[in-house]
Amino acid sequence: MGNSQVVVVTGASAGIGRATAQLLGRRGARVGLLARGETGLDGAAADVRAAGGEALAIATDVSDYDAVERAAQRVEERFGRIDAWINVAFSSVFAPFAEIKPEEFRRVTEVSYLGFVYGTMVALKRFRQRNSGVIVQVGSALGERSIPLQSAYCGAKHAINGFTESLRTELMHEKSKVRVTVVQMPAVNTPQFSWVLSRLDKHPQPVPPIYQPELAARGVLHALDHPRRKQYWVGASTVGTILGQRVAPALLDRYLARTGYDSQQTDQKVEPNRAGNLWEPQDGPGGRDYGPHGVFDDRSHRHSAQFWLTRHRRSLVGAGLVGSMFAASSWAQRRR
Repeated sequence: MGNSQVVVVTGASAGIGRATAQLLGRRGARVGLLARGETGLDGAAADVRAAGGEALAIATDVSDYDAVERAAQRVEERFGRIDAWINVAFSSVFAPFAEIKPEEFRRVTEVSYLGFVYGTMVALKRFRQRNSGVIVQVGSALGERSIPLQSAYCGAKHAINGFTESLRTELMHEKSKVRVTVVQMPAVNTPQFSWVLSRLDKHPQPVPPIYQPELAARGVLHALDHPRRKQYWVGASTVGTILGQRVAPALLDRYLARTGYDSQQTDQKVEPNRAGNLWEPQDGPGGRDYGPHGVFDDRSHRHSAQFWLTRHRRSLVGAGLVGSMFAASSWAQRRR
């Protein structure tokens, strides 16, 4: 993707969406920023402009299709046609399934699943007309392998994989040049663990190893630039989780039943009724800008050897072929 591309990012006020917007700004892109939290959106817009891009922040609840459509229209009025759409926005509840209320489960599903569906619908309506455009779904290893205490979120991420796979085959049937791809993420150090609705008595945490959102954002932009692949996996833990689920799912069931509760909580006690962002953003009017990072900077990795290999696999394959040819030539000369 070159400079001056028009890209919409949902969930842009914090975490992976915020880090992705920052990288797009460095490219000189014109970025439509969608999220509920106005304070965080203002911060994201400032980041994009400081990096060299243009930004339009639009307070949007992605669970409302009409609101997403209106936001897309505003982006087009400001920047022109949309070239790419990146779905990131989500919400969650940390609690055993038996302790989640029906309306809470519905809300997570509306934001974390239907928000992706609506964003894809709005983007696809525009892209199919001109037979071009890229849609990137920010998924999760938890969309392939569920864990305890996050039933609503895991269900939504599984659903994203299902509907995106169906859409992709339809586009292939049409021989469409519109591309859609998924980036499966590892545990990432985002603010969600400080503002998510939780019924745990200790502070929620990502399951280690934890990665910084900038690494995740680089994965998103790589998928944006190379959208022909069905999926991208970011982080060795993502690879291990997905492959482990394919090889030994029952073994993982037993392992996660034993370790999944403790691995998602720190030793820090928290108030049982602390404020969460399920219904109202924590970075709304009068709130603070959380930025891309959560509270686990000292435990988070900025780089991944696995993802470096993914991005450079063609060069590595080419180098390997050249090396093999050189070795074969040398061997032949010695034989002669």
